[in-house]
Amino acid sequence: MTNIQRVKFLSSVLTITLGLFAQTVFSTEIFRIEDASGRITYSDKATDGAKQIQLSDRVYRHLHRVKKVYDGDTLILENGKRVRLLGVNTPEIESRHRAGEPGGEQARLWLHNKLQDRKVYLEYDLEKQDKYQRLLAHVFLSDGKHVNLELIKNGLAFLNIMPPNLRHAKQFELAQKQAKQNKLGIWALPRYQARPLSAITSANSGWQRYTGVPQTIQHKKRYTYLNFNDQTNIRIDNEHLNYFPELTSYLGKMVEIRGWVSRRGGKYSIQIRHPSALIRQ
Repeated sequence: MTNIQRVKFLSSVLTITLGLFAQTVFSTEIFRIEDASGRITYSDKATDGAKQIQLSDRVYRHLHRVKKVYDGDTLILENGKRVRLLGVNTPEIESRHRAGEPGGEQARLWLHNKLQDRKVYLEYDLEKQDKYQRLLAHVFLSDGKHVNLELIKNGLAFLNIMPPNLRHAKQFELAQKQAKQNKLGIWALPRYQARPLSAITSANSGWQRYTGVPQTIQHKKRYTYLNFNDQTNIRIDNEHLNYFPELTSYLGKMVEIRGWVSRRGGKYSIQIRHPSALIRQ
C-alpha cells in the first residue's frame, strides 16, 4: 500500500468512525470487508467473508458549567444555553405566568444544590434541541451520577418519555416504579393520586393521573384514539404506535393514564407518547 493509499484508507476509517459516534452508535453492527485485491470497505450489512467490528458503546458527553437552575427540570449554562432534562418532568414552580404546583419548589431546590455553579456533562439523544431551541440532554455529575435518574429515584420528577429520545427509558421506568411503591416525594402527595376519568373537569391543569376502561379504537389521519366514553379519550400520534403493544390489548381493561388534559372539540383528551404513560392494571 502506497503512502497516498494509506492516507486515503486512514481518512476513510476516521470518517466512518466519527460518523458512527455522531449517531451515538445505536446500530453497533459494522462489518469490515476485504476483497481479493486487498481493498477494504465497511458496511452495516453482513456479506460473505465480512468480519464484524466490535465498536465501543461509549457515548460522547460534553462538559459545561451551570450558571443557573431555573426549575426542577431546566437549567441555564454559562454560555447562555437553556437545557431541558430528558425523560423527566417536575411540577411547576410559581412564576408570573402560572401558579406553583406541589413538589415544584422541592425539585428546584434539590437540583440547585446539586448543580449550581458546577461543571456537568451533557449527553444528547436523537434530538438535540426542542421547538423552543432548548438543548435536550441527560445530565451527569463528574462522579458519574445521572441527575435525571436521581430526580426520578427520589420521587422529585415524573417520567416523561418523548420519542424518539428513548435512551435510559427502561432504567427510568424501573426507578419510577420503585419510587411510587415506596411513596417517595410526589407519589405521596394528594395532588398526584390517581382519580377516575369521571372526575375530569375544565379546571384540571398540570400533570394528572386517571383511571378508566377504554371501550373502542378510532383511527384518524394523525392520531389513533382510545375512547373511554363520548366525552373522554386518549390520543396517540400514529408515528408513535410502533412503541405500543396492540391497542386492542387495552380494550375492556382498567388502565392508568398519566399526562396533561386538553379540551378538544368539546371532549377531554390526553396525549400519550409512550407506553410508560399508559399502564394496564
